Amino acid sequence: MSTVKSPKPRRFSRIAPDNDDSASFFTSSEHLPNESAIESSASSIHLDVETPKSSYIPPWTEPYIIGVAGNSGSGKTSISQKIIQELNQPWTILLSFDNFYNPLNEEERKQAFNNNFDFDTPESLDLDLLVETVKSLKSGEKTQIPVYSFQHHNRTSKSTTIYGANVIIIEGIYALYDQRLLDLMDLKIYVDTDLDICLSRRLTRDILYRGRDLAGAIKQWETFVKPNAVKYVNPTMNNADLVIPRGLDNSIAINLMIKHIQKQLALKSSQHLKYLKELGVNIDFDIAKFNIKILPTNNQTRGINSILFDVSTERSDFIFYFNRISVLIIETALEFITNYKPVRINHNYDGLRLMDEIMAVNIIRSGDCFMSSIKKTFPEISIGKLLIQSDSRTGEPQLHFDSLSSEMARGKKILLFDSQIISGAASIMAIQVLIDHKVAESDIILCSYLSTEIGLRRIVNVFPKVNVVVGKMSSIEIGEGKWYNEENFKDSDWHFRNRFIDSLYFGTD
Repeated sequence: MSTVKSPKPRRFSRIAPDNDDSASFFTSSEHLPNESAIESSASSIHLDVETPKSSYIPPWTEPYIIGVAGNSGSGKTSISQKIIQELNQPWTILLSFDNFYNPLNEEERKQAFNNNFDFDTPESLDLDLLVETVKSLKSGEKTQIPVYSFQHHNRTSKSTTIYGANVIIIEGIYALYDQRLLDLMDLKIYVDTDLDICLSRRLTRDILYRGRDLAGAIKQWETFVKPNAVKYVNPTMNNADLVIPRGLDNSIAINLMIKHIQKQLALKSSQHLKYLKELGVNIDFDIAKFNIKILPTNNQTRGINSILFDVSTERSDFIFYFNRISVLIIETALEFITNYKPVRINHNYDGLRLMDEIMAVNIIRSGDCFMSSIKKTFPEISIGKLLIQSDSRTGEPQLHFDSLSSEMARGKKILLFDSQIISGAASIMAIQVLIDHKVAESDIILCSYLSTEIGLRRIVNVFPKVNVVVGKMSSIEIGEGKWYNEENFKDSDWHFRNRFIDSLYFGTD
């Protein structure tokens, strides 16, 4: 830590440390894979060279897709769960073929209850729906996964909503059967287990968890399961990239598989980071050309900033004055909303009535600092949440949680809050999530107290129609770059490259 002493020891986190503890990828990190290929030095940035608009490709539109196939009872589910456990990746989705059986009519259900219906033939599965589901997830859309009941032998009215899958595991006896699925997969795994072992496992599962009796389970095995395994399932082994004999008992093969997947995900992560870092580099960045508003420098804002930047400020005062400047930011954001209807009040006053509905979305925890001010401004406003955090090993931003209303797709104006924009990655990802939820780009108003120039460059490069309000903005330290503040703050200055606002606001520093 710095040797500068503060009268308030608990506030030492306000002082720039000797090492860079920035949570962003604004500067290079020794933890990033293939660091030489991910150059992030500010000196390599070339300013004001006009290029076409870039597009952001979030991780969930390039998910890593794994197929796990094998006979019934071979251990496919155990292998899939092992992959999920070892990868420890947010938004790893397990798509089981058990959810994609075709609905049965009354006659077929009677056969199923008598163990006379063949559930182990490809025709019993809705492969078309499964293919469309995977394609929908791969395109970044919110997708409904059906729920099937084996006790009632029918698809239920319930469904599971999935959005933002980084890793998709497709698990089922016919995972490697349909060429359309094979074309979507990055890794194809076949679990090869002796059929006698499969039978013992299937009997346990069917009797304990699917409500079947022993005689019926054995009848179904001999009549349908085993013949279909030999005819349809076993040949799909030829489509596999990796065959795992003995299932979960083969720890050597499983460990090699996990290491391979981790290596591929690390490469995918590094490519995502590299792309993010390159955003905003070669663009013509003129604030006048974008919908960007910076709070004016006047006695009021200068006074508030002086208090917020002062390491000796008490936390209660920090909260009070941050709330004050939050109100100014929100009021400036409302200048982007112009849809008002003239109204006559008491027959003698010509007023205006706001016609647009407004909703708020917070990037947890940074955006939560604005909540007191937004609720005072709009007491009944609907508030959504997004949890976006950087991976501790790579620095890659990842979407962990979203709670958003379907109402926002109906022409609402969305106030998106992030107290600090450093790399711009979290804001870019949050905007992409809103767009995936059918929010128009021009209906989004991003509100932030502090922002770096490189962060804003990246945002407007990808989303030029997004409206942005910033309390204070720094500048890239390069040549004769443009200055956006009278204090000559640079992107590399501590207050702009380290997240401190939410820690101080919520008392977690």
